[in-house]
Amino acid sequence: MARLTEYTERQAAGRLRVPITAFRWAVHAGTVPRPDASAWTWSRAAVEAMSRDVVTAGLPGEPLSGRQAADRIAEALGTPNVPGEPAIVTAFVVRRFIAAGLLTELSGNPDGSLLNPAQVDEVCARFDLPELVAANSPLGPDQAATRLGVRRTDWDHMVRLSWIAPAEWREVQFGTSRAGAVDVPLYRAAEVDGLPAAHPEVDWPALRAVGKGRRSPLARVGR
Repeated sequence: MARLTEYTERQAAGRLRVPITAFRWAVHAGTVPRPDASAWTWSRAAVEAMSRDVVTAGLPGEPLSGRQAADRIAEALGTPNVPGEPAIVTAFVVRRFIAAGLLTELSGNPDGSLLNPAQVDEVCARFDLPELVAANSPLGPDQAATRLGVRRTDWDHMVRLSWIAPAEWREVQFGTSRAGAVDVPLYRAAEVDGLPAAHPEVDWPALRAVGKGRRSPLARVGR
């Protein structure tokens, strides 16, 4: 069998006999060099120069799932997630931390995160953790409208105007049938809170005072 001259991350991890998550962390931490053969591959010389012990030392033990990381963050806040009850900190928050660069995604699966426990602990030790969690907590459309003190129809116009976009969508199931499942948009609390400052042209007190059944002042905007 011909020897490889270039290695993907998975091939490099296989040659070193280390978990792919440990290899990805080593790349992030800089304990192995960045790809040198292309944007995504390493040369054989680069892989042969890598140390298996160095790679495995960076990620001892098993990585945490997104849910486990959320549980650890909730515990750090002093408000643990309780099984069977709505979570205080959800995996949504963890994914927002990943998007912000506070945590490093080690999973290649778009449906599930894997994280370095040591990095999660560093985040848990931050003095501003409560503010970070609050800013990155999820709000559905009705919750967002209530938070702003406006009607749901007014909120829908804000979305139509592209003033805000969902951070992600989550499938919510009603009843026991899959036919009752719908995709619900989720928004970052900080982005919802920032709408009044981002759109000072809106008379927010007047918008909040619009009575039920009346046409939204935002209906004519953007038409």
